[in-house]
Amino acid sequence: MSDSTIGPDSPVKSSKNGRSVWLEGFSKRSNVISASGILEYSYRDLQKATCNFTTLIGQGAFGPVYKAQMSTGEIVAVKVLATDSKQGEKEFQTEVMLLGRLHHRNLVNLIGYCAEKGQHMLIYVYMSKGSLASHLYSEKHEPLSWDLRVYIALDVARGLEYLHDGAVPPVIHRDIKSSNILLDQSMRARVADFGLSREEMVDKHAANIRGTFGYLDPEYISTRTFTKKSDVYGFGVLLFELIAGRNPQQGLMELVELAAMNAEEKVGWEEIVDSRLDGRFDLQEVNEVAAFAYKCISRAPRKRPNMRDIVQVLTRVIKVRHCRKRQKNSPSPSPRLPPPPPIVEESEGELTANGSLRSETHRRDNSVDSSIAEDL
Repeated sequence: MSDSTIGPDSPVKSSKNGRSVWLEGFSKRSNVISASGILEYSYRDLQKATCNFTTLIGQGAFGPVYKAQMSTGEIVAVKVLATDSKQGEKEFQTEVMLLGRLHHRNLVNLIGYCAEKGQHMLIYVYMSKGSLASHLYSEKHEPLSWDLRVYIALDVARGLEYLHDGAVPPVIHRDIKSSNILLDQSMRARVADFGLSREEMVDKHAANIRGTFGYLDPEYISTRTFTKKSDVYGFGVLLFELIAGRNPQQGLMELVELAAMNAEEKVGWEEIVDSRLDGRFDLQEVNEVAAFAYKCISRAPRKRPNMRDIVQVLTRVIKVRHCRKRQKNSPSPSPRLPPPPPIVEESEGELTANGSLRSETHRRDNSVDSSIAEDL
């Protein structure tokens, strides 16, 4: 198909598994801009897959979300744009454009859309374990372990790092919160809800404050300017939410500020730890993560780290954890007489007290179990 057949008034479709694939174009009728390769679902198929839109599983930023089982057996999530929301119309276009070209394992993947019968819908990969918020606050779920909370934080950080540093142009999420973090069957976290994402860095003319109170950067509230550091602030709040198990709209930050008055850098943060953990956490890790989270919520944006820094810090925390666990689980060597002093050629490496080369010891201490190598 030649490019000459694709024009602004002639959306081009191709068949794929019984569904249409929007290759490129712009439809004035539906006012939808679509990215290459995004599947177009029919309204009738989605109506049937959601039992006439009765399978509600949540309420998104601009409309309800339904669980849908397609005729192929595929399970998807269908987000329906509220028909009375002009802002939602723009967000729909933004999501289709952005998610059609943004791909990362820590972002919720957009797989299709529907624009029929005056309805606009977004179709996503179904995240079977629900939102992080539900696991933090619902009595239906067991409390998340401390180790898992740090893994979730790293997943979220990686997703945001991609948006900030991997996307061209960079993308600011603008609404980081626990209900926008979804978990898959393996409890891997993905960043969701790009309805508030914008490619431009400044939105000075916005009439209303965007985002969610409790997570909003104070700098944005005063200037109406979103930056990457606004996402960093929201992520810092999310880190404290993971540590304390408390909603930002229910006194979390007041608790954090009180703890900060008593804490000394990386000491003293344990008083805010979620009581449901029942003491099952590593004190050193809690203090290190909390102290770093406090830097993320600095009132001065220039003092906050960037997402790449955050990924590096959380990765190191997990690496150190696994090194400690390996050392703890390593069997103690049987008592034996010390070996005779070794004879080593020059430049072979510095010897340690037990006669092994320091370079080998360093390599062993910094190795990672194969089961977690992909994450670290």
